[in-house]
Amino acid sequence: MKIKSFIGLVGLCALTGLFSPTESMAQKQFTLEDLNFGGTNFYNMRPETRYLTWWGGKLVRQDLNSCSLVDPVNGKETQLFSLDELNNWAGLTKPEEVVRHLYAAEFPYADRPVVIVQNGNEDLYIDFKAHKLEQRLSRPSGLQAREWNKQSGATAFVTDNQLYVTDAKGEKHQLTTDGSSDIVYGKSVHRDEFGIDGGLYWSPKGNRLAFYRMDQSMVADYPLISVPELDWTPKKGESRAAKAAPTKYPMAGETSHKVTVGVYDLTTGKTIYLQAGDPTDRYFTNIAWSPDEKAIYMFEVNRDQNDCRLVSYDAATGAKLKELYRETDAKYVEPCHPIQFLPWNDKEFILQSQKDGYNHLYLFNTDGRQLKQITSGKWVIMDVLGFNSKQKSIVYVSNECNPIQRNAWLVNVASGKRTLLDNGRGYHHPRLSKDGNAVMDSYSEPSVPRKYEVITLNGKPKRHEYFTSANPWKDYKVPEYTNGTIKAADGKTDLYWRMVKPVDFDPSKKYPTVIYVYGGPHAHNVEASWNWGSRGWETYMAQKGYLLFILDNRGSEHRGKEFEQVSFRRLGQEEMKDQMEGVKYLKSLPYVDQNRIGVHGWSFGGFMTTSLITNYPDVFKVGVAGGPVIDWKWYEVMYGERYMDTPQTNPEGYAQTSLLTKAKELKGKLQIITGLNDPVVVPQHSYSFLKACIAAGTQPDFFVYPGEPHNMRGHQSVHLHERITQYFEDYLKPITSAKEER
Repeated sequence: MKIKSFIGLVGLCALTGLFSPTESMAQKQFTLEDLNFGGTNFYNMRPETRYLTWWGGKLVRQDLNSCSLVDPVNGKETQLFSLDELNNWAGLTKPEEVVRHLYAAEFPYADRPVVIVQNGNEDLYIDFKAHKLEQRLSRPSGLQAREWNKQSGATAFVTDNQLYVTDAKGEKHQLTTDGSSDIVYGKSVHRDEFGIDGGLYWSPKGNRLAFYRMDQSMVADYPLISVPELDWTPKKGESRAAKAAPTKYPMAGETSHKVTVGVYDLTTGKTIYLQAGDPTDRYFTNIAWSPDEKAIYMFEVNRDQNDCRLVSYDAATGAKLKELYRETDAKYVEPCHPIQFLPWNDKEFILQSQKDGYNHLYLFNTDGRQLKQITSGKWVIMDVLGFNSKQKSIVYVSNECNPIQRNAWLVNVASGKRTLLDNGRGYHHPRLSKDGNAVMDSYSEPSVPRKYEVITLNGKPKRHEYFTSANPWKDYKVPEYTNGTIKAADGKTDLYWRMVKPVDFDPSKKYPTVIYVYGGPHAHNVEASWNWGSRGWETYMAQKGYLLFILDNRGSEHRGKEFEQVSFRRLGQEEMKDQMEGVKYLKSLPYVDQNRIGVHGWSFGGFMTTSLITNYPDVFKVGVAGGPVIDWKWYEVMYGERYMDTPQTNPEGYAQTSLLTKAKELKGKLQIITGLNDPVVVPQHSYSFLKACIAAGTQPDFFVYPGEPHNMRGHQSVHLHERITQYFEDYLKPITSAKEER
């Protein structure tokens, strides 16, 4: 097995060493209140954040009590207005109506000095040059979805399951009357797969609204329950008992919902539906408008998810206009991005596809003809930020510099010439200005907590330093964070890992080791951000004397189609093989206690944890599996069938990946944790595994969080991570008591 240290292809070679130096003189100790996102001191222990937004081409800093213009070259700030001034200009004096902070202030109009702020119940539009309130829009109680259009001033929203539109004059129009828990309007459909994160889509000028209508009356109810809070007092005649809180949950191979797309015209007041045909066993996603508002484009995917078509429709009649593009794949096609029209040519658009093996940009015209492939290479486009019209270029984010980096680039559409915009190192989260002439870049590197730069794009791109966050951990004793690669089980593919060594690490000692794992699609753990992307809990465990190891196996994201699709129809199998290559590496290290290896993960990571401890019972002594998938036949249709096909067409795969038959193999200590109201990995998974263990005579431990969904919210997350930690403390630490000998 080949082991090699990580060396960046472009920028990371500039780093000195592979880790952040341990500050040996620091003596402070971390608590979970410091390191966990639900902790009381968590936000004080994060690198300082600057809240920034764009006002057209001008950069604005949003702060608690003021908003200021930022000079992009020298970083000098000039106050636009204060919070007190804003409340005074708007005539807000009552405690329940005043604006309390400006972190979320928005500047929708590039050519007008208008700011949008919220007071909890209203959106307030204030002219900060004329010092007056222009408009106040109330937010209805029980708001379920909302989308405002700055061009027409109209707002679409859903409340009490019905869809409404309020026009610029404030007149409310009710578009639906049959909305219910069965008939869902204007919200995400297909369980948020295919890049969907909403259900309301305004046309460019705000004259028309496209929206989803989902009929899920035919989908089985899943019987979740709602547990009353401790301080809840029932109303007169109301029972104290827990109540049924069913959710619609289409399981793999079972009946799924049906989605249609409606279009409301503000000028005529009429609603039509796209004539896409029978919606049974089809997915409609990535809705986009033509610049002239006359056509709607969307991707249509069959239930097998191996046939994807881009289709255009007449927005006035709903009639089908043209099929512009079709992509098929032996395994699956997964469109996650709408097409984007070029600002300088309303007859051409860019389309993202993995059809050459990696997600790249392609140029098409409205006749459906591919004009060219704009980007190519063994790297992926991670995000398209927008366009620079002056240079007729696209600004995007990719991992071309290195598979675990995220960097900003500009590509000329005509020539295909690419220009790196940032420093070529680290993990960047850039935001393009509305005019496309500047980028606000927030980023970190393994030894840099957080930095902000402004990149100007007029002529040759130039980087201007704005703000560097101090290291909030400088007074604490921190572990050593390292990074490298090993070969996958296929013997050829590089896999990236992160290691967190115990505080006061002594290479002559042997340490209990915990592997943290996720391993599933659309996620990664290892990246070239601060401390190599390490989670706070890892630092907490290192402080307690553990070595932490995290490996991104094949099947995880941003490494190309072949890398991602290796798990098709056999989820977890190749992933386990790769994780065991990580175990081989760990066993080659003299300071790893081979007899005390544990594993922990959540969701897909919970599935991996349970898979590893039952498939390799002589390797893993302790495991903590959170929200674990136990049998994929109980997971939802869209995700489950994409990677596993249906139980009817892939019975061997479902049987091989099911952990119910593995319950008898459990030897080590395994704790399963779930939220009682988990609507993602429903509790049936955990309960069924417990029942299988009872039948097999094995003894897992179990803990449930009443009323909680898939992830624990707020301060309960601190409780959760203390519980996880204590389990390893009880059963993985070196033997010091009779309890641990048992």
